[in-house]
Order: sequence, then structure tokens, then C-alpha cells
Amino acid sequence: MYMSKQVENYIERSSWIRKMFEEGLKLKKEYGEDKVFDLSLGNPDLPAPPEVKEALEKILENYDPSYHRYMPNAGFPFVREAMAKKITKEQGIKVNFEEIIMTCGAAGALNVIFKTLLNPGEEVLFPSPYFVEYFFYIENHQGVPKAVPTKEDFSLDMEKIEASISEKTKIFLINSPNNPTGQIYSEKEIEELCELLDKKSRNIGRPIYLVSDEPYRNLVFDNEKVPSIFQYYSNSIIAYSFSKELSLAGERIGFIAVHPEIENKKMLLDGLIICNRILGFVNAPALAQRIVANCAFSKVDVKIYQKRRDIICKILEESGLSFIKPKGGFFIFPKVPIEDLKFCELLKKELILAVPGRAFGSSNHVRLSFCVSEDTLLNMKPKFIEACKKIYKYV
Repeated sequence: MYMSKQVENYIERSSWIRKMFEEGLKLKKEYGEDKVFDLSLGNPDLPAPPEVKEALEKILENYDPSYHRYMPNAGFPFVREAMAKKITKEQGIKVNFEEIIMTCGAAGALNVIFKTLLNPGEEVLFPSPYFVEYFFYIENHQGVPKAVPTKEDFSLDMEKIEASISEKTKIFLINSPNNPTGQIYSEKEIEELCELLDKKSRNIGRPIYLVSDEPYRNLVFDNEKVPSIFQYYSNSIIAYSFSKELSLAGERIGFIAVHPEIENKKMLLDGLIICNRILGFVNAPALAQRIVANCAFSKVDVKIYQKRRDIICKILEESGLSFIKPKGGFFIFPKVPIEDLKFCELLKKELILAVPGRAFGSSNHVRLSFCVSEDTLLNMKPKFIEACKKIYKYV
């Protein structure tokens, strides 16, 4: 045995997204880039907004070798000040720089949060469908992941959530807009969820934390709004990322925002900061911190993603597939008439790559990414419709 059984298991369970991506590389090499329609990854393809280039130019103009040195583990104070202003505006609650910790993206933020909060055997609940990595992050910190089914439209099912909460529940984790469904949990849902968590926390005699994973917060369509969790629940924490809204996925930059009235705040913040070190992040990348300090309120042209969303919805309609129209994010999660693996294999014969829904907890769906060019989607359309016609023969 050359590696731990747990890691072997993770490789098996996480393989679907990367497997399809790697299949895409092989097919592109064989058939040509323009002949393969890879909808497997949520890899932002839009250029970063102009403010990012301007920030880089400003950094170079005022370049100092000290830019690359260590800083406080929580990040540069002036960067944390900028993030505090951003969260204050988005959440409608005054947040100070001390309540911000810069991290290596939202993934780094979640791992720091779980490391800080979880004792062995404590549960983290989250709605299903879900981002597959949640299982790995939670188990890595000796927690127990528990997926809670949502309603048909992927909205929160409060009865199922209440039934799933136990004395071991430590965290309820949400992701809105959701990957893979594109669903945004409404103001009413968030209010009801927070009332439920407050009631259950009192019954248990300790806080159940609400953690919101927010890499897509500012990628919303049709004038939708992502509700503030800070306005409804004091024992709440946000994991934020600039990967999507600034198209900086490779720079690994984000932050943790802690509610200013969270219980035992000083000790919690100290724990988050030391866990940033313990996990080997040490601190968020120095140059990336300087960039986002100058671009905290910037974002890519969301209308481009919305137009692509509309194109892929039209393709699915003409293909006869049932789906919930995404309100935000990069993905759509249509229901399929046959097993998800079989569906993806038949699509692959038309050089179209999708991810089986079982990777996200739902084997009767597939995930399609629309962070690809309009031309890719339009050129794919006849092949996708033809593939679905063939698929219906198997029903």
C-alpha cells in the first residue's frame, strides 16, 4: 500500500470532473480544439476587468522588494480594511478589518474554518446537490459530512434540514449561487434557516455555525440578489473568493469574514489565524492581496455569462431536457432520462463533455458549464440535440 486508504478513496470519488477534463485534452489533440465541446470545468474564460491590469501596473510603478516579504498571517492590514468595506456593503452589517482574514481562495478559507471549528465526529450539514470537494475538506478535519436533500427546484427543504440536525451538528454550510445548480437561496429561506439554527443551537446549548461559501456571490443574473446571512444570524462566517468575479482562479486569493457579534469572537479569530499557519498556507499571496485591495468592488461583465446561460437553456429546451434555470454562477444541472454515466458517454461520442451528476450527489442529472464562448455553445447545439435524440431511444 503506497498511500493512505482515505486518499485512494478521495482519488476515486473526485475523479469525475478531472476525468472529463483530461478526456477533453485527449479529444482536442485528436480532433482539434474547435471540434470538441468541453463543458466539464468551471474555469473562468473571461478576461479580468481592466482594474486588475491597472492594479498590476500600479504595483510595478511603485515596486519595492519588500512586497514579497512575510506579513501578518491574517494579511496586510490595508487589504483587510478594503475587504471589510466590501463585506460591510454586501452584508449590510458593519465589519472591521480585525474580522477579516485573507486566505488562499474560498477553498483555503473553508479548510481554515473547518480546522478551527471541528472536533472529531462533529457534523457539517449542507444542501444536496453540492460541490464534491466539501466531503474531502470536512473529513480532512475529522468532521462528518451530511448532505441534506433539497426540493425539486433545488431550494432548501426546511423539514429535511430540521430532521438532519443532531447534537453532533456543528456547522451548516451553504453555497449560493450554488455549484452545480445555479440556485440562489431566497431571503425567506435564509431567514427561516437562521431561525431554525438559532432554535437548535439553544436546544443543544452551543452554537451551530452558519458558513456561507461565496465564490459566485457577484455572478448573478436577471437582477437577482444574494441575501445577507450576517443580517439574520450572528454565529455566521463567510468564505469568499475572487476566482470567479475577477477571473483570478489561478491566483488563489480570497478571505474569511467573521460576523462582528459572533460568540467568543476573539478566541475564534485567533484560532482561524493560527490554523491558516498550521495548514501551511501561512498567509495569502502578497501580490494577489495588493491586486484585490484595488479591485474589491470590480467584477467581470456578468451579462456575457447571462447571455451564455440563455443560449444553453435554449439548447436544453430544444433537446427536451428538464432543467431549473440558473440564477447565478457558471453551471446548469439538467435532469437526464437515463443514468448519468451513460448519458455522458453518449454525449462524448459527439465530442461533448459533461460531468455526471453523481459527483454532486444526484445521479439523474449532469452538470454543464457555460463559461465557454458563445461560438462553442452555438456550434455544439446541433450535436447536442442530435445526441439527445439518440439518447431517447434508450428510455
